[in-house]
Amino acid sequence: MSNPYSSLKRELQVNGKESAYFSISELDSARYSKLPYSVRILLESAVRNCDGFQVQQKDVESILEWQNNQGKSVEIPFKPARVILQDFTGVPAVVDFAAMRDAVKRLGGDPEKINPICPADLVIDHSIQVDVSRSLMKYSPNPGGGQKECQNSGQSSKSRSTCHLCTVPSSSQTSVMDKVCPFHKQKTQGADALEQNQELEFERNKERFVFLKWGATALKNMLIVPPGSGIVHQVNLEYLARVVFNDAGVVYPDSLVGTDSHTTMINGLGVVGWGVGGIEAEAVMLGQAISMVLPEVVGYKLVGTLDPYVTSTDVVLTITKHLRQVGVVGKFVEFYGPGVCHLSIADRATISNMCPEYGATVGFFPVDEQSLEYLRQTGRDQDKISFIENYLKAVKMFRNYANQDEDPNFSQVIELDLGTVVSCCSGPKRPHDKVPVSEMKTDFTSCLNTKIGFKGFAIPADKQSTTVPFVFDNQEYTLSHGSVVIAAITSCTNTSNPSVMLGAGLLAKNAVEAGLNVNPYIKTSLSPGSGVVTYYLRESGVTPFLEKLGFDIVGYGCMTCIGNSGPLPEPVSQAIEKGDLVACGVLSGNRNFEGRIHPLTRANYLASPPLVIAYALAGTVLIDFEKDPLGINSEGNPVYLRDIWPTRAQIQAIEKEFVVPAMFTDVYSRIQKGNKRWNSLVAPEGMLYPWDTKSTYIKSPPFFEKMTKDLSEVTGVKDAYVLLNFGDSVTTDHISPAGSIARNSPAARYLASNGLTPREFNSYGSRRGNDAVMSRGTFANIRLVNKFMNKSGPQTVYHPTDEKMDIFDAAERYQTEGKQIIVLAGKEYGSGSSRDWAAKGPWILGIRAVIAESYERIHRSNLVGMGIIPLQYLPGDTAESLGLTGKETYTIDIPANLTAGQNVNVKLSDGRTFQVKCRFDTDVELTYFRHGGILNYMIRRML
Repeated sequence: MSNPYSSLKRELQVNGKESAYFSISELDSARYSKLPYSVRILLESAVRNCDGFQVQQKDVESILEWQNNQGKSVEIPFKPARVILQDFTGVPAVVDFAAMRDAVKRLGGDPEKINPICPADLVIDHSIQVDVSRSLMKYSPNPGGGQKECQNSGQSSKSRSTCHLCTVPSSSQTSVMDKVCPFHKQKTQGADALEQNQELEFERNKERFVFLKWGATALKNMLIVPPGSGIVHQVNLEYLARVVFNDAGVVYPDSLVGTDSHTTMINGLGVVGWGVGGIEAEAVMLGQAISMVLPEVVGYKLVGTLDPYVTSTDVVLTITKHLRQVGVVGKFVEFYGPGVCHLSIADRATISNMCPEYGATVGFFPVDEQSLEYLRQTGRDQDKISFIENYLKAVKMFRNYANQDEDPNFSQVIELDLGTVVSCCSGPKRPHDKVPVSEMKTDFTSCLNTKIGFKGFAIPADKQSTTVPFVFDNQEYTLSHGSVVIAAITSCTNTSNPSVMLGAGLLAKNAVEAGLNVNPYIKTSLSPGSGVVTYYLRESGVTPFLEKLGFDIVGYGCMTCIGNSGPLPEPVSQAIEKGDLVACGVLSGNRNFEGRIHPLTRANYLASPPLVIAYALAGTVLIDFEKDPLGINSEGNPVYLRDIWPTRAQIQAIEKEFVVPAMFTDVYSRIQKGNKRWNSLVAPEGMLYPWDTKSTYIKSPPFFEKMTKDLSEVTGVKDAYVLLNFGDSVTTDHISPAGSIARNSPAARYLASNGLTPREFNSYGSRRGNDAVMSRGTFANIRLVNKFMNKSGPQTVYHPTDEKMDIFDAAERYQTEGKQIIVLAGKEYGSGSSRDWAAKGPWILGIRAVIAESYERIHRSNLVGMGIIPLQYLPGDTAESLGLTGKETYTIDIPANLTAGQNVNVKLSDGRTFQVKCRFDTDVELTYFRHGGILNYMIRRML
């Protein structure tokens, strides 16, 4: 049918160019003017895509009637404008597309129909690790990749007359060795770590990269950004974001879903987007609408101004704790109020980036004048910026935060005075456990004393003063509880923000000039989110000082933030293990769940880049910066953090001078050209991928092997054993680890059986394209707490014989013997990063259902997408209150006429029964389940 809202089409003329748009405010101006701005974008998508099938007129009315429908579980469809992926989740998506093509061909269809219909961008950023740091090289690499030669030898830089790269301080303190400025061919400093880490990245990931190059040509409507370009969310913010689309003469708001939780970072630029499971993202790429519940929208009002010594990181950690306490899971958060005017787009993006940590679906800042200024700063085309401004004003989506008459209605309003924000960190095990810096010393000491938990390590009193001496580079050092062994400026959360990056650089400069140093055994690193960061750090002259303190550029990617921290020096590892020490990592990331950053850093704190350097200088978190000096200068005087900390005004002055459009234009003009390593890869050609049966990286998955054209009958779960019995907060890090592969694990045994040595194992994340590795890595986290075991680790009990064994081995044995299995869990099951293998892995293990007290939104969606049944205890019920030990067998009745949200019966082997809620929340999810999963549904649609 034709679009019933075609009468709302209007013409938009900008700079002599004409386009059409849907004037959605004309639907009902009174109701529209009070809608949250984020809901207006949902409404526009429904109006524009209304076809009477995926999107119906009643859906448009449901959204327009948001004020009365929000909070009532009203289901609506949403068709995002595009999809974004990173390589860890992108590789399995491309693998699934290749396998779907094979399945369509086997079932008699046309495999060429399997292509992204919705535009997709894939940025390779998760593969590089911090294998090498503090190492030197002959020539300084070109920031951001690409193959560019500086033509400005002896001339001025693009942004000013003197290049600080060409005038490196000559003091012996900072002069490491002669290098060549890539922009002016004059002498500078640099690090070999980047070159070595990128070399190792390509060595480990050649098969994956070749496969992605095949996908770049075989799959239409997909852009693949080569490795070495930056972090997906920063590249999205600085380059990929359209803000407004102009497609075939029709203008509409940019929007997206991504296969990474922190897709929300783009909300800071006024683009609605959030993380979904890889499976759901693939369906969007195939033209399907997302089925979602019309969200409640929490208005977060910002007032006041920041203290001059406070950073945007301090703001987001404060907001994260605040909103976790309020409870915003499954809701939209929309920021407003006069305080927003004082936040740059980079500041807003930092706040939006950590949206998953405070639990919301989006953390949205509508477009305003600052948004347009950011587009100019990042080198966007001025005609496009004019188009964006005129369109958003025409549809009343352009915001003036100082005008309270524009404030919409919200489900709930919360207020924060920015003047109350103090310098802080978060940890030691969760991103929403904020610790003011002034309380860090006492808080960590308390954690040593407290029983094992999110804020406790249960170190006996007589062991808390343990010290372990060790020798590093022929010099003796000592480690103790609280010693910092990893200090990483990492993650797009902060590296996208020039204010905190330049703040770190200025702090490093002040520290070096005050005679301070970082102990050489501390693994320091700097991994920018784009080449632009390298550009402005060097142009502003702070790079040599960062290098002096050990913060050399080690790569362009997520690195330490996702667990790619690489090995610690062997003497350090031995000392930690010998003393059973609670060693610390400090990083400017967004996640610090236990076991994520490094197996030997039991405590990990999120902090701003300047604070990362401060704790590296201190060498311990057991410091009160107000009372304790960082060190002693050459005159014998104590140096305190306050003596070297730059003010916000000082940082903003440097940013204004050195962060200029030419940098962004230059770096991103080369982003698709790749580098010599990428360009030398030879990929296969053809519509169908020629699977290499010997590959341990890329393997055809088993998801469609038994699929038929016709639907099978829906069946329940019968006499299922409990594979795992969990408590609260089991994260996707526990279910599907992204770190290194332990040498004694089932995955290691599989790789060894294929002739690989431990050095060649790489990480789980890099092998997401191989189901044999990933299924063996499912639940392989060393910190996994399974109630069946008396200690943490990836083991369980095989109940028929009461044997203890690796989880994979038990699951395989259940399947071999024809026995069904389920999982029991507590609250927040599946919290953390969106990982499709956290659902695919359990499916391969044979898990039919999960019974939990509550679910993280994305993970529940992924379980549905794989055909695993998500069941939830009724209010007031828990495994404990029902007396469940997990040693029973479970029969779950799933009726053929199951409806969304229906309660179903569970019968135990001892005769007891209870009810649970079936968490298929919409009719669309039920359809996916009946087909055996979302991809099976899409294949049948293509036949």
